[in-house]
Amino acid sequence: MVLLALPQGVFAHGTPPNPLRDVPIPPTPKLFGGSSPVIADKEAAIQLGKALFWDANVGSDGIACASCHFHAGADRRTRNQLDPGTLHVGAATAGTFEITASGARGGPDYELRRSDFPFRQFADPIDKFSTVIFDTDDVVSSSGAFLRQFAGADATAEAIEQCDPVTDNIFHVGTKNTRQVTVRNAPSVINAAYNFRQFWDGRANNLFNGESAFGARDPSAGVWITRSGQTTKRRYFLKNASLASQAVAPPLDTREMSCVSRTFHALGRKLIGRKPLEDQAVHPEDSVLAGLREDSGRGLRTTYGELIQRAFADRFWSGTGNFGSPGSGAAPYTHMEANFAFFFGLAIQVYEETLISDQTPFDGERDAANFPVAFNDQQKRGLQVFLDAHCFICHTGPTLSSAAHPSVYTAKSVKFYNMVNRSGIGEDSDGVGVARTLLDTGFNVTSVAPTEYDVGLGGTDPFGNPLSFASQYLNTLADPSQRMRDPIKVVACKMDMPFASDMPASDLITDPKGDGYCNGYERMSKVPSPATVQRELAKPNGGMLPVGVKAAFKVPSLRNVELTGPYMHDGGMKSLEEVLAFYNRGGNADNPHHVGTLVFPLGLSEQDKSDLLAFLKTLTDERVRWERAPFDHPELLIPHGHQQPVSPGPSYAADAFLHLPAIGKNGRSAQLGPIKPFVDYLKN
Repeated sequence: MVLLALPQGVFAHGTPPNPLRDVPIPPTPKLFGGSSPVIADKEAAIQLGKALFWDANVGSDGIACASCHFHAGADRRTRNQLDPGTLHVGAATAGTFEITASGARGGPDYELRRSDFPFRQFADPIDKFSTVIFDTDDVVSSSGAFLRQFAGADATAEAIEQCDPVTDNIFHVGTKNTRQVTVRNAPSVINAAYNFRQFWDGRANNLFNGESAFGARDPSAGVWITRSGQTTKRRYFLKNASLASQAVAPPLDTREMSCVSRTFHALGRKLIGRKPLEDQAVHPEDSVLAGLREDSGRGLRTTYGELIQRAFADRFWSGTGNFGSPGSGAAPYTHMEANFAFFFGLAIQVYEETLISDQTPFDGERDAANFPVAFNDQQKRGLQVFLDAHCFICHTGPTLSSAAHPSVYTAKSVKFYNMVNRSGIGEDSDGVGVARTLLDTGFNVTSVAPTEYDVGLGGTDPFGNPLSFASQYLNTLADPSQRMRDPIKVVACKMDMPFASDMPASDLITDPKGDGYCNGYERMSKVPSPATVQRELAKPNGGMLPVGVKAAFKVPSLRNVELTGPYMHDGGMKSLEEVLAFYNRGGNADNPHHVGTLVFPLGLSEQDKSDLLAFLKTLTDERVRWERAPFDHPELLIPHGHQQPVSPGPSYAADAFLHLPAIGKNGRSAQLGPIKPFVDYLKN
């Protein structure tokens, strides 16, 4: 019998996930309210966050956060969007672009075609064991910054920063550097407020440390706080703030938004005295910014510094003293500049918490079987296919993602959330039977590509620690003197497959974390002894203690999935039809710990696939399709490839642009029309 692992509190086979309407975002304690809140004025914080998210001046050379998240929260650009497979570490192809499926050379400034997809193709499209007739480790992701070395920036200088040329050996056309491209496809920010962690590999921590993405893992991160007239830097953590952890990463990423060696202090100096969105049109009916709009229609009639003072408690910005120096005789950084990453991350978070898509046909009134009453017969059949194919096990709960904070999809009676599980959803290493595999909740190996192309959650942070909670946990079992780098509790009796369910009693000891959590389940409150763990880890594939995290990736939400292509972490599928073909054949590869009992050949008929597609399209919120509030936005010029032919002159190819007009709360006009699926923007 195949055992299927269900997240805690999820109903058994046959019950549709609940609607999202009225489901609260997991709160960040201490952020609002109480005697000493971090944010003093929520409206001002949202205004600050929206301005920062859409402002091209945040990037060193014109890239905004929204440049990669402008289309249903994702990136639908089609030109200069290829990365050579940088994360295929050690491979000769990691730094070279491969011939595309259409036979084109690909590479920098390439315009993607429909015939370039999917990125792994089979002689028999329904059989993953048939001959692979095309494969590439290249990735469709997002065009970002030019490769340059930071030299300086301030509020009175040009918005394009002073950065020195650096020869780019990968991203260039002839002798001209092109914009670099990021290493993974950009997921949607819409409904990301529900996620426990962010990024495909989970590196944006649930705890925000005020400076970096890595929570308690980063030993030097802290926040400058003034108390009793003294300003000191302190370790400071805010829970359920992974959006803030995510937000502070791209502005310093040299592929995404930054010249090499730029700091958040320097970015603060550039922006604090500057008018938000100074060169961008703001719609007179912008749902957040209309009240601050300049009479000229461009930018806001305030500064970033003034918005920070309104939004945040003064203990975070009012101190005096020397907070470090940029050198070259420049004035020392101010308290506000020193804490700019803190303001940036939290302001982006509270803005993104407004981007909730919960007004879809799926979220309407339900019948006695919990099916939406507005569904037609085909949509109902499609939802039933979704349930029968066990899609709901990973795409669970109201957000349709097990990567959401477990409080979102777990029965309210459950008081403990295991972020590490031992489950029967992993295929045994010999491909026969089911392994009891340690997993990170919300991350799965689905075999989009061979493991070595991108290890995902199996990677490490900059401090040498596993990104995976499960790997950290196993390390603590092998050596109890080690602590979890992330302060989460793992309790064995709460796992789907406790160690005591299949391991000899002689190999087990009492779980030291089980007190108070395992009443009535004491027999299951056991963990392997250190000697047992060390013995099993010395065996191939971890023996009885395999960890299914290598090439595991975050389970994305399916909401608005019609509009968020290209799909998967490598962007290698252009349409939902290709995604359904992938799942129908049971994945693209046969990786160790492939989730064989979930991503298995489904045998769907053409009618089944058509019905399932009809259901998936009910997850589109028309406010997102038409960019109605809260999904309206300022104007943005988005780099979209380069002008051809590449002309003589500076060291960098001139940009071509995609113009995104300012949209007000009532959304796009009939003349503009709605936004469309990614595939509709591709050339044949």
